[in-house]
Amino acid sequence: MRHFLTLNDLSADELRGLIDNAIQLKKELREGRAKAPFENKVLGMIFEKSSTRTRVSFEAGMAQMGGHAIFLSPRDTQLGRGEPIEDSARVLSRMVDMIMIRTFEHSKIEKFAEYSRVPVINALTDDFHPCQLLADIQTYVEHRGSPQGKVVTWVGDGNNMCQSYINAARLCDFELRIACPQGFEPDAALLEANKDRVSLTRDPLAACRDADWLVTDVWASMGQEEEQAEREIKFKNYQLNHHLLSYAKSDAVFMHCLPAHRGEEVSAALLEDEKHSVVWDEAENRLHAQKALMVFLAEHA
Repeated sequence: MRHFLTLNDLSADELRGLIDNAIQLKKELREGRAKAPFENKVLGMIFEKSSTRTRVSFEAGMAQMGGHAIFLSPRDTQLGRGEPIEDSARVLSRMVDMIMIRTFEHSKIEKFAEYSRVPVINALTDDFHPCQLLADIQTYVEHRGSPQGKVVTWVGDGNNMCQSYINAARLCDFELRIACPQGFEPDAALLEANKDRVSLTRDPLAACRDADWLVTDVWASMGQEEEQAEREIKFKNYQLNHHLLSYAKSDAVFMHCLPAHRGEEVSAALLEDEKHSVVWDEAENRLHAQKALMVFLAEHA
């Protein structure tokens, strides 16, 4: 049984193959040649954290491939509350063919996967957001080719997205520079394990110098809203904008997993700059990358 809880659940070769298939599935859909490999298959979608893009991309992707998706909100499940996680996993995995979970603690999805009889997909936890990285990698490949040997710069909070970029740096063989304020670093053990290709700095300008790929995320993620005002002060020098872009390579791309707060982590001008910003393709590619992921998991179930 194969699950997808972090990018590290794939080998480098498997990741490349999955991205290639995502690009092919995208092409087939646009040309009206989409196949339906998931006829009579059901995806269970458990949301303890809400999301527009995650729900629509998984639900639409399953429908496009001939299957069905069931949306389960916090009101619809007893995940870790009235019922032990292992019991929920045992029951639900007897009724559906695949399960995606968007939740808080990463340990919760690990325990669910341990007791599940079907593949489990991490659609976001507090520690990692690997599905977004699939879309980001696909987007870079489409626009600039292989990310191998490139310089990727993360500016902002060392959050679940940043930590997934650390995993991507190893799998895709690129250099990752992280610029964040004191106290907002990614996991120390994860940094140490990848210190041969990941560096940490307080200087976003230095991190952006000669970079091929710039990326950021909101300063306060879901569940951190009460910290918004404090974080705005601490992150005020960590906005990605055309000034920082000017230090990157002339063909550098900008990505953001969205939703974006214009004027905070990214300037409105950079977000809308069609020469560098690929955020709309990046958002669409959640659909195609996740379809390729589900095909991969079904083939290895």
